[in-house]
Amino acid sequence: MTPISRPRAPGRGLDRLAQSLPAPPGAPRADATAPPRAAVVGGGIAGLTAATALAERGVRVTLYEREPVLGGRLAGRPTRLADGSTVTMSRGFHAFFRQYYNLRALLRRTDPALSRLTALPDYPLRHADGGHDSFRHIPRTPPLSALAFVATSPSFRLRDLARINARAALPLLDVRVPEVYHRYDRLSAHDLLEAIRFPAAARHLAFEVFSRSFFADPGELSAAEMALMFHIYFLGSAEGLLFDVPDEPFPQALWDPLAAYLTGLGAELRTLVPVEGVTALPAGGFTVAADDGEEPYDAVVLALDPRALRDLVAVSGSLGDAEWRGRIARLRTAPPFLVSRLWLDRPVRPDRPGFLGTSGYGPLDNVSVLDRWEGEAARWAARTGGSVLELHAYALPDDTERDIRQKELLGELHRVYPETRRARVLDARHEWRADCPLFPVGGHPDRPTVPTPSPGLVVAGDTVRTGLPVALMERAATSGFLAANTLLAGWGLRGHPLRTVPGRGRGALARWAARAGRTG
Repeated sequence: MTPISRPRAPGRGLDRLAQSLPAPPGAPRADATAPPRAAVVGGGIAGLTAATALAERGVRVTLYEREPVLGGRLAGRPTRLADGSTVTMSRGFHAFFRQYYNLRALLRRTDPALSRLTALPDYPLRHADGGHDSFRHIPRTPPLSALAFVATSPSFRLRDLARINARAALPLLDVRVPEVYHRYDRLSAHDLLEAIRFPAAARHLAFEVFSRSFFADPGELSAAEMALMFHIYFLGSAEGLLFDVPDEPFPQALWDPLAAYLTGLGAELRTLVPVEGVTALPAGGFTVAADDGEEPYDAVVLALDPRALRDLVAVSGSLGDAEWRGRIARLRTAPPFLVSRLWLDRPVRPDRPGFLGTSGYGPLDNVSVLDRWEGEAARWAARTGGSVLELHAYALPDDTERDIRQKELLGELHRVYPETRRARVLDARHEWRADCPLFPVGGHPDRPTVPTPSPGLVVAGDTVRTGLPVALMERAATSGFLAANTLLAGWGLRGHPLRTVPGRGRGALARWAARAGRTG
């Protein structure tokens, strides 16, 4: 079996209306004789971004990570299969959309041409009732993208389109931050789709698939996040909905090279070292208490998931003020999710896509055929004649019986790809996690901003309010740069430039239509 040839990812984004935020001014590097010291707590995307941005300006950085590996929700660990193979198990598929300008800027530190990303040719969606959508041939630029999707999608029928509530839908043509939260945060994503009266098939096949990428049921997710998602991925950006994936597991493709880069800049990376508390000192600065001792720092970046952030702030009584601490305490975590990776004794059909979003297949949200695009999986498949598949289930009940859900996912895979019924599972690994942020209805005011009431203390992560049109991994990377820029400005050091999708609707006509919908 020969691994499938994979097209390379494009070198850069294509949207001419993407907005650029110049680097805040300052000195190019800190004084080498007495550089500031910063602790970064958390080694996921946000923490690695902040550490990189600070270390590049000569700041002495120590990064603390409680896990044995870096990468956060994109971490990976070696595991030995029953056949003796050593492979990498991760927490599952992630799409690197072309709109992720700041995440890509981070990755370019070690891969200037982004040669370790590879493009998947399509983003197909499939419903159990036979409905199917694809974004492969959809134009990238709005409004052509939306018009072409509606015209070609079997989910939209003429009589359904006549029922759409234009007044409710038109404001989505001009989404801005933070106004989108003022308008939609107290409405659920489900209720927004109901108000717009999207066709049921389109709602279930396309938009609910997208909303579940936030690891939440649409009935709990803030409609503001849904509206922002429409803007970022479809209505406001000309980058399209196709995406790239790393061509090797996350550690090899992304984090091992970045760790070497950080070490070369003088940063100290302490894995398997949980932070037990942070103390703000009366005269300024902080002490960080960890398993390996207590050390002083001029500044601290908290780049943690919501539960870890809540727990650390709860035991660090000198941080922030009562109002800020109360907001942190109210942060919520999304329901559990499951990633099942299966090593099968035979290939799936050659026409199966590398990634497929699903709806109506019980708890199954998507299927990846890893050997279509990941080198490690492709080599295993070529050697054994088998295949490597990954199944995701999001927003599961808290009281889920794990063994039952894992069997359900396998059964749903057999429905999606019937040829797998004959396959023998040579080995399997399952990841159960519940550490993603939940963006509940009305929850936006409680989410932290990058600055805090404690000078020198900043927060980064995908739960953070950035004031920019970003989400998911891109929000994590953007907040990491913003956290570093905040600290660098305080030391008179130059910050880092940022780039985002357009900060408002594309063109005067779209903005006029949005105003008409808001006031009509």
